[in-house]
Amino acid sequence: MITTETRDRVTVVRMAHGKVNAFDPELMSGLIDQLAALEEADTAAVVLTGTGRVFSAGVDLRGLTGGGPDYVKKLLPLLGGAFSKAFTFPKPVVAAVNGHAIAGGCVLTCACDYRIMADGDGRIGTPELSVGVPFPSMALEILRLTIPAHRLQALIYRGLTCTPAEAVDNGLVDEIAPPEVVVDRAVDMAARLGSLPPASFALTKRIIREPSQTRVREMQSADAAVAEAWMSPRVLEAVRAYVERTLGK
Repeated sequence: MITTETRDRVTVVRMAHGKVNAFDPELMSGLIDQLAALEEADTAAVVLTGTGRVFSAGVDLRGLTGGGPDYVKKLLPLLGGAFSKAFTFPKPVVAAVNGHAIAGGCVLTCACDYRIMADGDGRIGTPELSVGVPFPSMALEILRLTIPAHRLQALIYRGLTCTPAEAVDNGLVDEIAPPEVVVDRAVDMAARLGSLPPASFALTKRIIREPSQTRVREMQSADAAVAEAWMSPRVLEAVRAYVERTLGK
């Protein structure tokens, strides 16, 4: 499900969960536990990547529609916890986006400190509203910090998914690399960031991201409404229709 390897005090965390690394309670729980362990470990930085041609296709929509409200109650806290853990991780985190990073996969990418995407036909974006689900505040705050203000609403409302070049233009990723070296390039960048004084990096990152964290804490009532929406028959039916329309029955 999650594998790790260490290269010169940089730990590569690789998601290997099904065909598309879909986010379900098992993967989210595993990611939280892995990052928690690395926070205490003797590692200077982390590279987060996927397997094959997919970084992550986001939430397991079939699991969502099949599991109903009980599944949502289990998934959402873990989803928010994984996003938050990556976003607040005190050491440098570099995303090696090896392919498609859709919806939650895009949010997790944007939670990282630096993002490198493989050149090719992979796409990255946030089609949540097209799927039919509202964004939790943590996801929106991650995107707000990453995407330029003048592009934020257009990307979210239109559910755009971008090519690697478009992703750079829209701030979703920082650079593009050939697929065969995207992880190596991410390791190099992680090692560079990991060579900075750890306490100074952690404090600077905390100061940059604390306003986002404050807004999340202030949005508890909105997040409760988001959870209710995800569990509602109307939203679950919209997700089911999206799955049938785009993924096949």
